[in-house]
Amino acid sequence: MPIDKWTREQTIVVFNLYCKIPFNRVSSTHPDIVRFAKIIGRSANSVKMKIGNFGSFDPELKKRGIVGLGNTSKLDEDIWNEFNKNWEKLAYESELLIAKFSNKTIEETTHIEATELPKGKEREAIIKARVNQYFFRSSILSSYNQKCCITGLSISDLLVASHIIPWSKDKINRLNPHNGLCLSSIHDKAFDRGFLTVTPEYKIRLSKYLDDFKKDDAVTDLFFKYNNQSIILPDKFLPSEEFLDYHYNEIFIK
Repeated sequence: MPIDKWTREQTIVVFNLYCKIPFNRVSSTHPDIVRFAKIIGRSANSVKMKIGNFGSFDPELKKRGIVGLGNTSKLDEDIWNEFNKNWEKLAYESELLIAKFSNKTIEETTHIEATELPKGKEREAIIKARVNQYFFRSSILSSYNQKCCITGLSISDLLVASHIIPWSKDKINRLNPHNGLCLSSIHDKAFDRGFLTVTPEYKIRLSKYLDDFKKDDAVTDLFFKYNNQSIILPDKFLPSEEFLDYHYNEIFIK
């Protein structure tokens, strides 16, 4: 019996999953792979292999000696080329498809509380923004294995998908996973205010602003002990050196 060809919609859903599962945890028994396979009507093993196909296109993985599968299709390559530079399109379109395959609303599948939202176009705009933020957070936290890249804190409720170039400064890269760091909420706030930065060499650098607080044990424990240390690098989606350079020069208080 011939196997049905992968559809564009199924492939987009798996690309969404590729962004949300650390590459070293991809297996046919991973609960998200099992769940997504069921809703799109494929086997868990075929979804696992499709994720591996996308990994073969990822230049950052290649630089680190991580090679995906080689049995890629023209559709795989087309989806990668279409969405790898258009993260906003991927985020919303793929989440819509997940909702469609699941026979649920997008609010249900992305856990958005929408009961108090206004109606009409304003409601649609708010929901789209929240869906996009959900995708960005999911991609960043999974890339860093649910750990703050400075401290290693792994309490997900205290973690933030922090933008390197702020949301308000760059509309094109708002959802680009290479524009994100996984930080604890306090380090996210410090990063946002320019009290610390991450250099293009992935080193933590503290602002002179914090020098006045060196005698504070809490500040030492939370910040100074990490000064000039390397961040914990993500499984994929390395932070862009260009974006880190922007933060260092435009936001960081030297």
